[in-house]
Amino acid sequence: MAAKELLAQLHEVAASPRKQLDKYLAEGRKVVAVAPVYTPQEIIHSMGLVPMGVWGADIQINRAKEYYPAFICSIMQTVLELGIRGEYDGVSAIVIPSLCDSLKTLGQNWKYAVKDIPFVPMTYPQNRKPEYGKKFTKAGYERVISDLSIATGAQFSEMALAESIKIYNEHNAAMRAFAEAAADAQITAAERSDVFKSAWFMLPEEHTAIVKQLTEELKKGPKEEKKIRVLVSGILADSPDLLRVFDKNGLQIVCDDVAHESRQYRTDAPEEGSPFDAMAQKFADMDNCTLLYDKEKKRVDYIVNQAKSHKAQGVIVLMTKFCDPEEFDYVPIKRACEAAELPCLLIEVDRQMVDYGQADTMIEGFREMV
Repeated sequence: MAAKELLAQLHEVAASPRKQLDKYLAEGRKVVAVAPVYTPQEIIHSMGLVPMGVWGADIQINRAKEYYPAFICSIMQTVLELGIRGEYDGVSAIVIPSLCDSLKTLGQNWKYAVKDIPFVPMTYPQNRKPEYGKKFTKAGYERVISDLSIATGAQFSEMALAESIKIYNEHNAAMRAFAEAAADAQITAAERSDVFKSAWFMLPEEHTAIVKQLTEELKKGPKEEKKIRVLVSGILADSPDLLRVFDKNGLQIVCDDVAHESRQYRTDAPEEGSPFDAMAQKFADMDNCTLLYDKEKKRVDYIVNQAKSHKAQGVIVLMTKFCDPEEFDYVPIKRACEAAELPCLLIEVDRQMVDYGQADTMIEGFREMV
């Protein structure tokens, strides 16, 4: 199948998550919603459940204002808004991690605002690497398993988890390979986004099969030689209007440091030993993310090194409005880019934005500077 046909398939999924949800429900599957940023999807999958991502949507907020002030992350607000509206009806439970203050409030508000869908907390430690941190992580997983069993009737087994770990590791590898192929291929920013976004709404084994085909087609296809090569960083980068601005201005995303995208696929779980221990080790091995404790700010050097290794001509930081962890990281990122002589552009984004005219003007200026 040609690359454009495969991309069209993934676009349909990315644009119609409710259709995907209804498809799985019609097949008799039970679906569990997974909130940002890191949830133990392997555990959910191993219990015979379908994990589906919930990262909000580009909508106006009405009912969620009863629970949230205006000055909080719009991803959390729109997730709650969609829940109140009934857009997640049919979902058996929602797993919400507590890696930032906004996520903590989402879980507590969900209990009162969306009573028909059970809230399952996943409490991670910030000191995730020492043995006591791994022990704490495993205790969080045990809570998730217990709550999901109550909510869905599904049972857990380590043997099934070992198989799910292999499936997710294979998907991670496929996504990493796609990102590398897309860096030099003739693919738009919108098409690239569809590949990452659709992954949140499909079973990993189904998504892997399509992405592997797509990667091979991209490798065989013509190479992009005219566009400006950029690294994009942030929490979310899936706004169709913003992506059209990228494509209009001839930007090629050659790599990303986006929580919704490549950050999900950097780290595999070990396939040896206890699969339960492997899951805790996977979280311990994660790095280079604003929501993970890192007093040395290694993420800053990671971004610069990735930009250089992918021959990026500049860095674009998409700053989710009111995201304190991302805001704290921006200053050292900007300084590191300046030291490396990499142009760095900051664009503030929000789930409620309807006009990206200012972003268009800023990107035009950035393009000329590059």
